[in-house]
Amino acid sequence: MVSQNILNLVDTAMVGQLGHVALAAVGLGGFANFLAIAFIMGLSSGVQAMAARRVGEDRLNETAKPLNGGLLLALCLSIPLTLILYFSAPFLFPYLIDDPDVVSSGVPYLQVRLLGIAAVGMNFSFRGYWNGVNLPRLYLKTLLIMHAINVFLNYVLIFGKWGFPEMGATGAGLGTMLSTYIGTGVYIFLGFQYARENGFLRQLPQRKTILTMLRLSIPAGVQQFFFAAGMTMLFWIIGQIGTAEVAASNVLINLLLVCILPGIGFGLACASLVGQALGRKDPDDAKEWGYDVVKIAALCVAILSSTAFIWPDFYLEWFIQDSKTLALARRPLQLIALAMPIDVAGLVLLNALLGAGASRTVMVVSISLQWLLFMPIAWLVGPVLELGLIAIWAAQCGYRTLQTLVLVVIWQRGRWQKINVD
Repeated sequence: MVSQNILNLVDTAMVGQLGHVALAAVGLGGFANFLAIAFIMGLSSGVQAMAARRVGEDRLNETAKPLNGGLLLALCLSIPLTLILYFSAPFLFPYLIDDPDVVSSGVPYLQVRLLGIAAVGMNFSFRGYWNGVNLPRLYLKTLLIMHAINVFLNYVLIFGKWGFPEMGATGAGLGTMLSTYIGTGVYIFLGFQYARENGFLRQLPQRKTILTMLRLSIPAGVQQFFFAAGMTMLFWIIGQIGTAEVAASNVLINLLLVCILPGIGFGLACASLVGQALGRKDPDDAKEWGYDVVKIAALCVAILSSTAFIWPDFYLEWFIQDSKTLALARRPLQLIALAMPIDVAGLVLLNALLGAGASRTVMVVSISLQWLLFMPIAWLVGPVLELGLIAIWAAQCGYRTLQTLVLVVIWQRGRWQKINVD
């Protein structure tokens, strides 16, 4: 997950050289793309929960059956979704921001990214499988290959190096899309090496597998969709204040991921450990794993985020050249750094609940707090009361802290220990 963030930071640093308009366009386009793929990303949770449970039950020859179901669903969902959104992008993007320069850069960037939806869906299914069967090193190996290719393609396509056309922000989208499909090819190759004897692509998924996958993945996908929609709406709210604020927020979110993605890495590990413990019929061990991983993740992230609090400009100056935009981002970054250990604790428990099959509970908590609490407050303190970017990010940190507290209560009650994923 750290490598994932390095890729995001490199992309942001490269595009940042083109100015705040391109930075805002890529930020909005990136989150619009996140919104488009969010539902399909939920397949990862379903695959991981089922595969981890099979490992705990010692049914190793069946662990790849959920993967087959995830790959099939990813293809079936992505093809019509890609066609609809690709041709709708020029009409929908202007609703996010009314700056014509941002729109003209953002639309082609988004369209290119949308062509990679199928690859993203399959890659997330593979991610769930590798983590569920204790082979995250294969996930890491593939990510490193993807990232290296992406950095190279972005460099030559954004700036037109070594005979390639100079495509600006669109080149960043094209590089990311192509590297994603290359990653899918690597995953399939590894699947035949490491998962063939466990049922990988040996037969079409059974109806029972598909139905269980849908039962686990749909709530997770809905939760991801509304989270992505909320982040896209947040960009729209900030866009009502100004383009510089959108550019600053794009950098803030990418820096926020410096801490969040390692936290999600801990959460994915916790999801597998919880699922395997439940497969062994040991619910007490499953609960203890949740608390143990929270302690480790919060400590690691606290060490990392403290540097951003103490030296915010050191991080921001890599991505922002404009002094006004830099000043806008400084205090929000410090606030984010303070709240990050608590936020990451919540992310670990959220993923642990997904690993236990409690995707419906996660969906209800996440959507309710984000849309019924945070979004109205962000609109109030931002465009209405004009309290600035710092007030919006303070509200975001507050809502994430509250979400962590709610998830701790749910984890302690332990109703998730009785969920069946057969």
